[in-house]
Amino acid sequence: MPAARPVAILGGVRIPFCRQNTAYADVGNLGMSVRTLGALVERFGLHGQQLGEVAMGAVIKHSSDWNLGREAALSSGLSPLTPGITLQRACGTSLDSIITVANKIALGQIDSGIGGGSDTTSDVPIVYGKKLRSRLLAANRGKTTRDKIAAFRGFKLAELKPEFPGVAEPRTGKSMGQHCEDMAKEWNISRDSQDEWALSSHKKLAAAYERGFFADLIAPFRGVERDNILRPDTTLEKLAALKPAFDKSGRGTLTAGNSTPLTDGAAAVLLASEEWARAHGHEPLAYLRDAHVAAVDFVHGEGLLMAPTVAVAEMLRRNNLTLQDFDIYEIHEAFAAQVLCTLRAWESEDYCRNRLGLDAPLGRIDPEKINPVGSSLATGHPFAATGARIVATAAKQLAERGGGRALVSICTAGGMGVVAIIER
Repeated sequence: MPAARPVAILGGVRIPFCRQNTAYADVGNLGMSVRTLGALVERFGLHGQQLGEVAMGAVIKHSSDWNLGREAALSSGLSPLTPGITLQRACGTSLDSIITVANKIALGQIDSGIGGGSDTTSDVPIVYGKKLRSRLLAANRGKTTRDKIAAFRGFKLAELKPEFPGVAEPRTGKSMGQHCEDMAKEWNISRDSQDEWALSSHKKLAAAYERGFFADLIAPFRGVERDNILRPDTTLEKLAALKPAFDKSGRGTLTAGNSTPLTDGAAAVLLASEEWARAHGHEPLAYLRDAHVAAVDFVHGEGLLMAPTVAVAEMLRRNNLTLQDFDIYEIHEAFAAQVLCTLRAWESEDYCRNRLGLDAPLGRIDPEKINPVGSSLATGHPFAATGARIVATAAKQLAERGGGRALVSICTAGGMGVVAIIER
């Protein structure tokens, strides 16, 4: 097997992220993916070019989206000889798709590729209950009209009740928000600190828009030019007035304001070997140095969204780095409480010794270096698109700085964490 070679991040594109049931309510994953890939093709002059792979994914998708990566690639303007693959790891999906493409480039299997993802919580699959599905299948198997009619003997109107996609963890029955409420209580994360974190995310994202940071990262779509979740005029007073969304017992601290809203959107990133980039006239923004995935036993008491604490510690150990050896920290804001729990865990001597197996705490991070241009609380969180958004954002920030190192951290449903190191 050939030795690993550097993997260049050439840039990324996303459509503006939009709140559920607004601008993209009738678009769906394929439409959003095609627009995003098409914009990436346009930006980098890839019309008719054959890439080694297009890896896309979606968490909530129709059965017709089973071949999403390939179908989106076929409509993107790339050569039809470009293969496509569809992946899924909950909220880590597009970071995983980027890692998949990067690993193939590093091993010399391909020279270039695109990793990304899309998600819709507007165009969701709605299915019939098991009993009605069984009847329909039986009717389809029937050879005669009598056989088909017989499949509906004893039919009741209650069988028409549809089933919607669930957001609860199958093994606990709790939603991600309910799990995060448990974490906030365990780590004593206050409501005030969560609201302050959310406000900061909106202010930083608004400032980044104003200085033109996203000019080449966002492709307008459906008449939308910026994330419609963004609230530059929000205040602590407005956030404090919101009622708890998950724990309504009087002890809840997570609200619609300090949690990510249900969001539609898509994002993608172009990756390549240095040789391919040079041959095609592209300057790398940064390089993907390493990535890691870990999981926690949330069924037996660990915090559902604490896996990034483990993944980061293991990745730092492998790379002989400390938590302070980074210029930028891009930590996905599924909930403000999740970020605050993560930071508190890394500072905890007990947690770092007993859970992470370290001799000392990983330590404190400078808050000014965390999500400098805002993150998911302000942009929104289309589950499978967030990783690609973050990678493109981190790479551009490093290019603006002229160098440095970024840590990417994403928590996912199922008690997993996907993390990466980006360098320039």
